[in-house]
Amino acid sequence: MTDEEEPRLYVNRWGDTSDPAPGRRGSYRDICSCFDQARPHPQARVGFHAEQQDTSAPGWQHLLELVDEAAADEREEFRPLIELSPEERRQVITLPPSIARLTAVRHLVLYGSNLVRIPPEIGAMTSLEEFSPYTSYRLHWFPYEITRCRKLTRSTVSTRALFGNYKMRPPFPKLQPSPGPVADLDPGSLDPRRWGFATIHSCSVCDGPIEQSGLHQVWISLRVATDVMPLLVNACSSACVTALPDGARDYIATPHKGGRVDQPASDWD
Repeated sequence: MTDEEEPRLYVNRWGDTSDPAPGRRGSYRDICSCFDQARPHPQARVGFHAEQQDTSAPGWQHLLELVDEAAADEREEFRPLIELSPEERRQVITLPPSIARLTAVRHLVLYGSNLVRIPPEIGAMTSLEEFSPYTSYRLHWFPYEITRCRKLTRSTVSTRALFGNYKMRPPFPKLQPSPGPVADLDPGSLDPRRWGFATIHSCSVCDGPIEQSGLHQVWISLRVATDVMPLLVNACSSACVTALPDGARDYIATPHKGGRVDQPASDWD
């Protein structure tokens, strides 16, 4: 390099999102054993994570404060986990519904999280352009509502952790028969082991209420931004299921109920 040349600078995309406690890798997230992410068996039985968010935990309370701050100052980039201690990070297994207020956020960074689910309210983040939950190895699926983020064009997910991913084709959890009964359910307090979500308030497709006549849950794999993601749909009717687009190329072409379904061959077969 000559004296006149300017040194080149390279951006480290994850420079401030690394392990918050070097040398203590198990301290901020739990081990996931849903399926072998190196050699999954396509015919194995898998299920949803059963954990419920402890809303009294310090990590959850801190996260609520961070969401409030981000909504108030209308920031365009939200990296909440770097503000949490390792123990607080481990206590957060989902995001609060209040993320719906983050309408100015363009980049959501959840690198190395302990999350097991993303709430449907992510669909209200209408300015979202980039979504980065990379190395969140317990995050196997996403809500269909993420497709409402029309500006979302870049994503970074850990492909091997996803149900049905093209590399290994791990199975999907088997969903309840349609229409699933909701008359005796509290939609604000569901068993995520059975339904995937802890709350279901409206249709993923038309945004209408889930009527007492039943809940139609299906899986569909669609390209969202950079990645093909397995999406869980909570539909209010068979008509809304019919209105869903075709699945991504080289994935199951139509909505399905999971379980032992035939998937295209893995790229690594």
